[in-house]
Amino acid sequence: MSFNGRREYLFVYTVKDANPNGDPLDANSPRREEETGQIMVSDVRVKRTVRDQWIREGKEVFVDGETKTLNARVDEIKKRFSVSTGREALANCIDTRLFGVTFALGKESFSWTGPVQFKWGRSLHRAEPKLVQGTAAFTTGEGKEQRSFRNEYIVPFVVIADYGIANQYASSQTGATDDDLDCLRESLWKGTINLITRSKVGHCPRFLLEVSYMDGFDGAVGSMDEKVELKNPDGSPMSEDQQLALRAPDSCSMDISRLAGKLVAREKDVRKIRVITDKEIPVVGLDELCDTFGERIVIETR
Repeated sequence: MSFNGRREYLFVYTVKDANPNGDPLDANSPRREEETGQIMVSDVRVKRTVRDQWIREGKEVFVDGETKTLNARVDEIKKRFSVSTGREALANCIDTRLFGVTFALGKESFSWTGPVQFKWGRSLHRAEPKLVQGTAAFTTGEGKEQRSFRNEYIVPFVVIADYGIANQYASSQTGATDDDLDCLRESLWKGTINLITRSKVGHCPRFLLEVSYMDGFDGAVGSMDEKVELKNPDGSPMSEDQQLALRAPDSCSMDISRLAGKLVAREKDVRKIRVITDKEIPVVGLDELCDTFGERIVIETR
Protein backbone atom coordinates (compact mmCIF):
# COMPACT_ATOMS: atom_id res chain seq x y z
CA MET A 1 0.00 0.00 0.00
CA SER A 2 1.24 3.50 -0.81
CA PHE A 3 -0.15 6.94 -1.67
CA ASN A 4 -0.91 7.87 -5.27
CA GLY A 5 -1.34 11.65 -5.16
CA ARG A 6 1.57 14.06 -4.87
CA ARG A 7 1.46 16.74 -2.18
CA GLU A 8 3.34 19.99 -1.57
CA TYR A 9 3.70 21.90 1.68
CA LEU A 10 4.36 25.50 2.70
CA PHE A 11 4.87 25.83 6.44
CA VAL A 12 5.46 29.21 8.08
CA TYR A 13 6.33 29.67 11.75
CA THR A 14 7.84 32.33 13.97
CA VAL A 15 10.61 32.13 16.53
CA LYS A 16 11.00 34.72 19.26
CA ASP A 17 13.93 34.95 21.69
CA ALA A 18 15.06 31.39 20.91
CA ASN A 19 17.50 29.50 18.68
CA PRO A 20 15.81 27.96 15.61
CA ASN A 21 18.75 25.71 14.63
CA GLY A 22 22.16 26.17 16.23
CA ASP A 23 25.35 25.41 14.32
CA PRO A 24 27.67 23.23 16.49
CA LEU A 25 30.64 24.34 14.37
CA ASP A 26 29.93 28.00 15.17
CA ALA A 27 29.40 28.02 18.96
CA ASN A 28 25.76 26.95 18.37
CA SER A 29 24.93 30.31 16.81
CA PRO A 30 21.72 30.29 14.74
CA ARG A 31 22.54 29.32 11.17
CA ARG A 32 22.58 32.44 8.99
CA GLU A 33 23.56 33.23 5.41
CA GLU A 34 25.73 36.33 5.50
CA GLU A 35 24.90 37.49 1.95
CA THR A 36 21.12 37.59 2.43
CA GLY A 37 20.94 37.97 6.21
CA GLN A 38 18.43 35.10 6.33
CA ILE A 39 18.24 32.72 9.29
CA MET A 40 18.35 29.09 8.08
CA VAL A 41 16.91 25.85 9.45
CA SER A 42 17.96 22.42 8.20
CA ASP A 43 15.57 19.74 7.03
CA VAL A 44 16.99 17.54 9.80
CA ARG A 45 15.71 20.01 12.43
CA VAL A 46 12.22 19.96 10.89
CA LYS A 47 12.17 16.17 10.80
CA ARG A 48 13.27 16.08 14.47
CA THR A 49 10.33 18.31 15.37
CA VAL A 50 7.94 15.97 13.56
CA ARG A 51 9.50 12.79 14.98
CA ASP A 52 9.26 14.12 18.55
CA GLN A 53 5.55 14.78 18.04
CA TRP A 54 4.99 11.26 16.69
CA ILE A 55 6.77 9.84 19.75
CA ARG A 56 4.46 11.88 22.04
CA GLU A 57 1.50 10.39 20.19
CA GLY A 58 2.79 6.83 20.66
CA LYS A 59 3.65 6.17 17.01
CA GLU A 60 6.54 3.86 16.17
CA VAL A 61 9.58 5.95 15.20
CA PHE A 62 12.90 4.38 14.23
CA VAL A 63 15.13 7.39 15.05
CA ASP A 64 13.75 7.93 18.55
CA GLY A 65 16.59 10.11 19.89
CA GLU A 66 17.57 7.63 22.62
CA THR A 67 21.24 6.71 23.15
CA LYS A 68 21.57 3.13 21.93
CA THR A 69 23.23 1.11 19.18
CA LEU A 70 21.63 0.42 15.82
CA ASN A 71 21.57 -3.27 16.66
CA ALA A 72 19.73 -2.65 19.94
CA ARG A 73 17.17 -0.37 18.33
CA VAL A 74 16.42 -2.78 15.50
CA ASP A 75 16.09 -5.68 17.96
CA GLU A 76 13.55 -3.66 19.95
CA ILE A 77 11.37 -3.15 16.90
CA LYS A 78 11.74 -6.75 15.71
CA LYS A 79 10.54 -8.05 19.07
CA ARG A 80 7.67 -5.56 19.26
CA PHE A 81 6.29 -6.56 15.86
CA SER A 82 7.44 -10.21 15.91
CA VAL A 83 9.42 -9.92 12.65
CA SER A 84 12.81 -11.32 11.72
CA THR A 85 14.39 -8.83 9.29
CA GLY A 86 15.36 -5.18 9.48
CA ARG A 87 13.29 -4.42 6.40
CA GLU A 88 10.17 -5.86 8.04
CA ALA A 89 10.91 -3.98 11.27
CA LEU A 90 11.44 -0.57 9.66
CA ALA A 91 8.29 -0.96 7.55
CA ASN A 92 6.43 -0.48 10.86
CA CYS A 93 8.06 2.93 11.52
CA ILE A 94 6.34 6.04 10.21
CA ASP A 95 9.58 8.03 9.96
CA THR A 96 11.32 5.49 7.71
CA ARG A 97 8.20 5.17 5.56
CA LEU A 98 8.12 8.94 5.00
CA PHE A 99 11.75 10.08 5.33
CA GLY A 100 13.54 6.97 4.08
CA VAL A 101 16.54 5.15 5.55
CA THR A 102 19.92 3.68 4.70
CA PHE A 103 20.26 0.39 6.55
CA ALA A 104 23.32 -1.86 6.94
CA LEU A 105 23.43 -4.36 9.77
CA GLY A 106 25.07 -7.76 9.60
CA LYS A 107 24.32 -9.39 6.26
CA GLU A 108 21.27 -7.22 5.59
CA SER A 109 21.50 -3.87 3.82
CA PHE A 110 19.06 -1.70 1.86
CA SER A 111 18.27 1.93 1.17
CA TRP A 112 14.87 3.63 0.88
CA THR A 113 14.57 7.08 -0.65
CA GLY A 114 12.21 9.11 1.49
CA PRO A 115 8.96 10.08 -0.27
CA VAL A 116 8.91 13.31 1.77
CA GLN A 117 11.72 15.81 1.41
CA PHE A 118 12.08 19.29 2.92
CA LYS A 119 14.27 22.12 1.69
CA TRP A 120 16.32 24.16 4.09
CA GLY A 121 13.97 26.62 5.73
CA ARG A 122 14.78 30.33 5.48
CA SER A 123 13.51 33.42 7.22
CA LEU A 124 11.38 35.62 4.98
CA HIS A 125 13.38 38.67 6.06
CA ARG A 126 16.81 39.73 7.26
CA ALA A 127 17.55 39.02 10.91
CA GLU A 128 20.53 39.11 13.26
CA PRO A 129 21.34 36.64 16.05
CA LYS A 130 22.12 38.13 19.46
CA LEU A 131 24.63 36.83 22.00
CA VAL A 132 23.18 37.02 25.50
CA GLN A 133 24.92 36.27 28.75
CA GLY A 134 23.56 34.88 32.00
CA THR A 135 24.86 33.92 35.41
CA ALA A 136 25.42 30.26 36.19
CA ALA A 137 23.70 28.65 39.18
CA PHE A 138 26.91 27.67 40.98
CA THR A 139 30.27 29.18 41.90
CA THR A 140 33.40 28.24 40.01
CA GLY A 141 34.99 26.42 42.98
CA GLU A 142 35.00 25.70 46.70
CA GLY A 143 35.20 28.84 48.84
CA LYS A 144 34.55 31.19 45.90
CA GLU A 145 31.64 33.61 45.76
CA GLN A 146 31.90 34.51 42.09
CA ARG A 147 29.54 32.56 39.86
CA SER A 148 30.54 31.70 36.32
CA PHE A 149 28.76 33.05 33.25
CA ARG A 150 27.05 31.30 30.38
CA ASN A 151 26.67 32.57 26.83
CA GLU A 152 23.95 31.66 24.37
CA TYR A 153 22.66 32.85 21.02
CA ILE A 154 19.06 33.73 20.25
CA VAL A 155 17.19 35.49 17.47
CA PRO A 156 14.90 38.30 18.67
CA PHE A 157 12.21 37.42 16.10
CA VAL A 158 12.06 35.65 12.73
CA VAL A 159 9.39 34.44 10.33
CA ILE A 160 10.63 31.17 8.77
CA ALA A 161 9.19 29.41 5.71
CA ASP A 162 9.72 25.71 4.94
CA TYR A 163 8.87 23.92 1.71
CA GLY A 164 8.29 20.18 1.41
CA ILE A 165 7.10 17.73 -1.21
CA ALA A 166 5.66 14.19 -1.02
CA ASN A 167 6.64 12.02 -3.98
CA GLN A 168 4.24 9.20 -4.78
CA TYR A 169 6.82 7.21 -6.73
CA ALA A 170 9.13 6.76 -3.73
CA SER A 171 6.18 5.74 -1.54
CA SER A 172 5.78 2.51 -3.50
CA GLN A 173 9.13 1.41 -2.05
CA THR A 174 8.58 2.46 1.57
CA GLY A 175 4.84 1.79 1.86
CA ALA A 176 4.01 5.35 3.03
CA THR A 177 0.25 5.98 2.97
CA ASP A 178 -2.13 8.92 2.77
CA ASP A 179 -2.76 8.42 6.49
CA ASP A 180 0.98 8.87 7.09
CA LEU A 181 0.88 12.14 5.13
CA ASP A 182 -2.11 13.34 7.16
CA CYS A 183 -0.09 12.63 10.32
CA LEU A 184 2.81 14.61 8.88
CA ARG A 185 0.62 17.67 8.30
CA GLU A 186 -0.72 17.59 11.83
CA SER A 187 2.70 16.97 13.36
CA LEU A 188 4.29 19.93 11.59
CA TRP A 189 1.79 22.19 13.39
CA LYS A 190 1.52 20.42 16.75
CA GLY A 191 5.19 19.49 16.92
CA THR A 192 6.19 23.15 16.54
CA ILE A 193 3.84 24.13 19.37
CA ASN A 194 5.42 21.45 21.53
CA LEU A 195 8.98 22.73 21.07
CA ILE A 196 9.18 23.74 24.71
CA THR A 197 12.78 22.98 25.63
CA ARG A 198 14.73 25.97 26.97
CA SER A 199 16.40 26.77 23.64
CA LYS A 200 13.26 26.24 21.56
CA VAL A 201 10.40 27.74 23.58
CA GLY A 202 9.08 30.64 21.51
CA HIS A 203 8.31 28.69 18.32
CA CYS A 204 4.77 29.29 16.99
CA PRO A 205 3.16 27.80 13.86
CA ARG A 206 1.45 30.57 11.85
CA PHE A 207 0.43 29.23 8.42
CA LEU A 208 0.39 25.83 6.76
CA LEU A 209 -0.73 25.22 3.17
CA GLU A 210 -0.94 21.67 1.84
CA VAL A 211 -1.74 21.01 -1.82
CA SER A 212 -2.98 17.52 -2.75
CA TYR A 213 -2.83 16.73 -6.46
CA MET A 214 -4.84 14.36 -8.64
CA ASP A 215 -3.56 10.81 -9.03
CA GLY A 216 -1.10 10.64 -11.89
CA PHE A 217 0.03 14.27 -11.64
CA ASP A 218 3.82 14.34 -11.45
CA GLY A 219 4.55 18.07 -11.68
CA ALA A 220 4.96 20.59 -8.89
CA VAL A 221 4.76 24.29 -8.14
CA GLY A 222 8.11 23.81 -6.45
CA SER A 223 9.88 26.00 -3.86
CA MET A 224 6.64 27.52 -2.60
CA ASP A 225 8.63 29.30 0.13
CA GLU A 226 10.25 31.43 -2.57
CA LYS A 227 6.85 32.54 -3.90
CA VAL A 228 5.71 34.35 -0.76
CA GLU A 229 6.82 37.78 0.40
CA LEU A 230 6.83 39.38 3.81
CA LYS A 231 5.57 42.97 3.75
CA ASN A 232 4.48 45.73 6.08
CA PRO A 233 0.89 45.50 7.42
CA ASP A 234 -0.22 48.08 4.80
CA GLY A 235 1.22 45.92 2.00
CA SER A 236 4.24 48.09 1.27
CA PRO A 237 7.68 46.47 0.87
CA MET A 238 9.79 46.22 4.01
CA SER A 239 13.09 48.08 4.05
CA GLU A 240 16.18 46.28 5.37
CA ASP A 241 15.96 48.31 8.58
CA GLN A 242 12.29 47.34 9.01
CA GLN A 243 13.14 43.68 8.46
CA LEU A 244 15.85 43.77 11.12
CA ALA A 245 13.54 45.60 13.55
CA LEU A 246 10.62 43.14 13.12
CA ARG A 247 9.58 41.80 16.54
CA ALA A 248 5.94 40.64 16.30
CA PRO A 249 3.64 38.85 13.80
CA ASP A 250 1.14 41.73 13.72
CA SER A 251 3.90 44.05 12.49
CA CYS A 252 3.96 42.36 9.08
CA SER A 253 1.79 40.71 6.44
CA MET A 254 2.45 37.81 4.09
CA ASP A 255 1.69 38.10 0.40
CA ILE A 256 1.10 34.70 -1.26
CA SER A 257 -0.33 36.17 -4.49
CA ARG A 258 2.48 34.80 -6.64
CA LEU A 259 2.03 31.31 -5.18
CA ALA A 260 -1.74 31.56 -5.60
CA GLY A 261 -1.24 32.43 -9.27
CA LYS A 262 0.89 29.33 -9.77
CA LEU A 263 -1.77 27.12 -8.14
CA VAL A 264 -4.59 28.68 -10.14
CA ALA A 265 -2.64 27.89 -13.32
CA ARG A 266 -2.67 24.20 -12.21
CA GLU A 267 -6.31 24.27 -11.13
CA LYS A 268 -7.23 21.08 -13.05
CA ASP A 269 -4.42 19.13 -11.38
CA VAL A 270 -5.31 20.09 -7.80
CA ARG A 271 -7.55 17.76 -5.81
CA LYS A 272 -7.65 19.70 -2.56
CA ILE A 273 -5.98 22.52 -0.67
CA ARG A 274 -5.85 22.60 3.12
CA VAL A 275 -4.88 25.77 4.98
CA ILE A 276 -4.27 26.09 8.71
CA THR A 277 -3.71 29.57 10.10
CA ASP A 278 -3.67 31.30 13.46
CA LYS A 279 -4.51 34.60 11.72
CA GLU A 280 -1.76 36.45 13.62
CA ILE A 281 -0.05 37.26 10.32
CA PRO A 282 -2.49 38.72 7.77
CA VAL A 283 -2.26 36.76 4.49
CA VAL A 284 -2.84 38.40 1.12
CA GLY A 285 -3.82 36.11 -1.76
CA LEU A 286 -6.08 33.59 0.00
CA ASP A 287 -9.17 35.13 -1.58
CA GLU A 288 -7.90 34.26 -5.06
CA LEU A 289 -7.49 30.63 -4.01
CA CYS A 290 -10.99 30.55 -2.49
CA ASP A 291 -12.54 32.05 -5.63
CA THR A 292 -10.85 29.46 -7.87
CA PHE A 293 -11.04 26.29 -5.78
CA GLY A 294 -14.36 26.81 -3.99
CA GLU A 295 -15.23 23.70 -1.96
CA ARG A 296 -11.84 22.17 -2.76
CA ILE A 297 -10.11 24.51 -0.32
CA VAL A 298 -10.53 24.06 3.43
CA ILE A 299 -9.34 26.83 5.75
CA GLU A 300 -9.02 26.10 9.45
CA THR A 301 -8.19 28.65 12.12
CA ARG A 302 -6.40 27.42 15.24
